[in-house]
Amino acid sequence: MKYIIFDSGPLINFSMNGVLSLLSKLKKEFSGKFLITQSVKTEIMDYPERVKRFELGALRLKSLFNKKVIELPNLSPAQKQELKKESQEIMNLANSTFQTKSKNLNLIHEGEATILALASILKQPNVIAVDERTTRMLCENPENLRKLLQKKLKSPVTSNKKNYSFFKKFKIIRSTELVYMAHKKNLFDLKDPKAFQAMLYAMKYKGCSISEEEIKQIAKM
Repeated sequence: MKYIIFDSGPLINFSMNGVLSLLSKLKKEFSGKFLITQSVKTEIMDYPERVKRFELGALRLKSLFNKKVIELPNLSPAQKQELKKESQEIMNLANSTFQTKSKNLNLIHEGEATILALASILKQPNVIAVDERTTRMLCENPENLRKLLQKKLKSPVTSNKKNYSFFKKFKIIRSTELVYMAHKKNLFDLKDPKAFQAMLYAMKYKGCSISEEEIKQIAKM
């Protein structure tokens, strides 16, 4: 069994762009499961369903959940305890990786920590769907993240480089990579030849961290 473990960002992105049907189609093509953690479910469904401004989006995602397109992992009580413990340890590790003026920089929150923890404890192959730049760079290129934080804060940022190796084991994809997969499998309802690139830009402007240069490269693939 293979898994894609979703952070809240990509799911909200697909919902805001009105293309949750693409995830349903991708799930049918995928020989595995699309997983979320309880923290992510609370963030994208349980809480926003009680807020009028966000209720519609929550109901859209809840429908996807009820159809088991996305689902919670089937964990034993022991695994649930392991997930809780691992989540806290990952959050502590991530949020003590970079410092400025002797102060730790908080990089991730509970939802992001739980998806990384779930990826850690699952034995089967898995990837994590994350649109947020900080978490992705922490896993893919932590030194570049340090430089980016230093530029943003306009202050020297130091790091515990021994933490880097822990996060490099995680495999990350973004909404745009999922769109690419849907395009290659000819799953778009909209058949206009410009739809693929338009969808990539739509994902960017709804929160996916991707440059225009990357979009142009993906569009040519």
